[in-house]
Amino acid sequence: MNDGEASPSAGEVAPGFAAPDVHGARLSLAGLHGRPVLLVFVPFAFTPVCTDEAAALQQAWPRWRQQGVRVVMVACDAVPTLRRWVEEHGVDFDVLSDFWPHGRIARAYGAFSERDGAADRISVLVDADGLVRWRTSAPRGTARPVADYEAAIAGLLGGVTR
Repeated sequence: MNDGEASPSAGEVAPGFAAPDVHGARLSLAGLHGRPVLLVFVPFAFTPVCTDEAAALQQAWPRWRQQGVRVVMVACDAVPTLRRWVEEHGVDFDVLSDFWPHGRIARAYGAFSERDGAADRISVLVDADGLVRWRTSAPRGTARPVADYEAAIAGLLGGVTR
């Protein structure tokens, strides 16, 4: 599916990163150490499937936030584009710009497509110690089910998330 670098597998250390959020503040994986992080790579803001996925995550995220899980969506769009997108769609979880150096985070997670310079639909659950615990992907044009995230988070936290 992707033509980026090799992707980290379950049990491996998650590649570190730092990138600007929609307000220009830098967020790093190291800064999130001590809590689980769900990384969700999306190809492009303002496209129907990416927008639908963001809406579904926005509905589920308050439950996960109460359990200490941080949701971080990553796209190769520029900060101003992502800011407008999250404002228009009421997204209040973290959204990072992987615009420059272009696709660096997506490449580190094996989620970058050289064909169009965007991230593929790959999601990774990183535990509180920075290890990859779960990974899923979907073809372009197909949303990843929130139920899959629910199950992965429940498995990581040892309980039910609903």
